[in-house]
Amino acid sequence: MTTTTSIVPGDVCLARIPFTSGEADKVRPVVVLWLDGLDCVVCAVTTARPRGPRDLLLEDWESEGLVRPSTCRLGRLNTMEQKLLTRRIGRLTDADARAVLGLWRRHIRPAWHPGTT
Repeated sequence: MTTTTSIVPGDVCLARIPFTSGEADKVRPVVVLWLDGLDCVVCAVTTARPRGPRDLLLEDWESEGLVRPSTCRLGRLNTMEQKLLTRRIGRLTDADARAVLGLWRRHIRPAWHPGTT
């Protein structure tokens, strides 16, 4: 994205997601969760139905810039450079943003504790 475009958490963007091989990438929708300097943390958005406790069906997908019913996958986080965000297509509605934050608070935390194996 151009440097004149401001991205903020809650934005729905298209991003170039690199394959694990690093040899290619695919443009996919993501939700921006937070910004850190030139980097950002995003979660995947897919048209697949929710399949686990960290998946959330977006109720307001059309007004958020998505073309089909979509699921926000908080279990699929990615840290990337903001320059990999190719275009802002929308923003989570307040209702979906509250649902994402609620899911985050309930399910995203370390699965280990110091002193345990």
